[in-house]
Formats: sequence, structure tokens, C-alpha cells
Amino acid sequence: MLPYATIEDAAAALGRNLTFAETLWYNYSANKSDYFLYCHNILFLFLVFSVAPLPFVVIESLRSDSFDKYKIQPKVRLSFSEMVRCYKDVMRMFFLVVGPLQLVSFPSVQMVGIRTGLPLPSGWEILAQLVVYFMVEDYTNYWIHRFLHCKWGYEKIHRVHHEYTAPIGFAAPYAHWAEILILGIPSFLGPAMAPGHMITFWLWIALRQIEAIDTHSGYACCPFF
Repeated sequence: MLPYATIEDAAAALGRNLTFAETLWYNYSANKSDYFLYCHNILFLFLVFSVAPLPFVVIESLRSDSFDKYKIQPKVRLSFSEMVRCYKDVMRMFFLVVGPLQLVSFPSVQMVGIRTGLPLPSGWEILAQLVVYFMVEDYTNYWIHRFLHCKWGYEKIHRVHHEYTAPIGFAAPYAHWAEILILGIPSFLGPAMAPGHMITFWLWIALRQIEAIDTHSGYACCPFF
């Protein structure tokens, strides 16, 4: 919750007028708790998991040669019913694991110093932090993924993620509940190392999931370009 009663108070504290973006942020967040703002991630994750894979569902259903030339396994496909089942399984895990994890993990966000106040970060600050987050996540995710492919990790945990041998965007977060928890660590390490604004954190979580959906889409490159 912002510690300013009015926009004029916020401008006086900053020593300048608020930018357009800061005015929007003030009007939206001034009377909302930090915890409520953090919990927006639940909505963003639900929307990303539900909407981002849909273009790949469409092109998978079209079975067009124009798209198939980009497909890694052109002869291996999931039926529409299988894709729907995958989405239902992912949503079940979302409501049982991901959502509750978001609800109880706010103290860690407070501890590392992710802020919600003014001023808002500049575009360059957001970009620099996102670069750090992607690099940290990519490195740590690689080693955790290698561990999950060892005999014990695969048999006990990671095999669930490979139940869908034909990759599709909806299967990106399809995994054992323990893997979902473990792979949350690389996603949080970057913000913990270089904490920024809540808006940057929202953007990072959304972009990270979109990246995962793209890499699990089954296509070697984006078929839309």
C-alpha cells in the first residue's frame, strides 16, 4: 500500500510530477496491500497457462505443411482430446500446488526486497533486471534438470513430465508436484539476487512461463514468422 494520501503527496515526496505510468500505478495500487498486489501472479499465471499455448493448439490441429516443416517430430501428434486432457491436468495442479504456493510465499518476496512503491523503474532498469533473471534461471534450471534426469530423479519425479512424448505448449507445466516446487527455485533466484519492482516481477513470471510454453511447443522455431 502506498504511503501517500493523494497524488499531490506522492509528487511532493518524489520532488516532481508523476509520470503517466506512475499516475496509473498510484490510482490502481494506492489502497491495495502489497500482499494483494503480489497475488496478481495467480491470475497472470492462469491466463498465461490458458492462453499462450492456444496458437500451438491451432497449428497442431491444422496439420498444415506450412507449419509442419517447423515441427521437431512431424509424425508424432497429440489429438485434440489429449491436449484438452493435458490442460485439465495442468489446471488441477495449478489449483492444488501453484496457486497455494503463491498464497503462502509472499514473505519471501518481502524478505528479498521486491517493492511496490514509487518511483516506478525505468525501462532500462526493467530490461537489465530481466536479462539477469533469464541468465540466472537458465543456468540453475539446466543443472536441476540434469539432476532430474539421473536415475533416481527421473524415476521418482521427472518421468511425469515426459508422459507426453509429443510436446505441446500445454505440457510445459505438466509435471510432478515436487518438480513444480523445485523448479520454482530458479525462477525466484534472479529476483532474489537483483530485487526490483513488483511490476518487473509480474513481467518476469509471465515471460518465464511463455518461454517454457514456447520451448515445449514441439516446433524448432516460431512458425508465425
